[in-house]
Amino acid sequence: MSVLRAILLGLLQGFTEFLPVSSSGHLTLIPWFLHWEDPGLTFDALVHLGTLVAIVFYFWADILALLRAWWDSLRTRQAKTTEARLAWLIILSAIPAGLLGFFLEDFFEQLFAAPLAVSILLLVTGGLIWISERLGRRVMPLAQMGWRDALSIGVAQGFAIAPGISRSGATISAGLLRGLERDAAARFSFLMVIPVIAGAAGFQMLDAVSAGLSLADGLSLVAGFMAALVSGYVAIRFLLGYVRQHSLRPFAYYVWAVGLLGIALSVLR
Repeated sequence: MSVLRAILLGLLQGFTEFLPVSSSGHLTLIPWFLHWEDPGLTFDALVHLGTLVAIVFYFWADILALLRAWWDSLRTRQAKTTEARLAWLIILSAIPAGLLGFFLEDFFEQLFAAPLAVSILLLVTGGLIWISERLGRRVMPLAQMGWRDALSIGVAQGFAIAPGISRSGATISAGLLRGLERDAAARFSFLMVIPVIAGAAGFQMLDAVSAGLSLADGLSLVAGFMAALVSGYVAIRFLLGYVRQHSLRPFAYYVWAVGLLGIALSVLR
């Protein structure tokens, strides 16, 4: 794979991982549109690692505060602070994705080879965003979240394993429908994905090693990793600022357009 293509795919991964437009959907459809070959497991693992580094870098202070509070709650057996409660809610929210990924892995993997299904699921993502903007009350701060809220958002994250269902779109929409403020829903969406991306990147690396880790395109791999890291950081910073004052509906219109284009091309090809 050329360095230029690696950079383009890395940028695509970084931007679409955190914007509510489905990274998996774009990484399935764009290479299919352009007749590009599969970049391989090693590249997939490294660009996901790049997005993980981006989110850890952006939320470094929050992560340290959450880890300290979580450790204190283990020692005292009491979650006395907002940070301790939030840490446990993040752990709870990761459970549905782990279970769905474990039991439905083969089903989700088959969807990556079905551009028509991915295109239809992009329409679903747009519908989720539009409905949440219309029905969400947007009055609850992050400190008032409860376990039912975290579990509901976690279930949304679990189904977003399917390509075409945006993880950030589904989780932010679920947060809005549970009554969270827009910026609170977005912040929790980004924090809760850290263990999920870490787990997914780890399993991808293990799969790449078991399949025969190839470092032949070392420069392309590094370029893709760096592109995903930088674009992921930019996407996080942009969306957190955007949601404070703006609706997410433009993203719904965008994924509807991409989904309809994918359906049209699936029919015509």
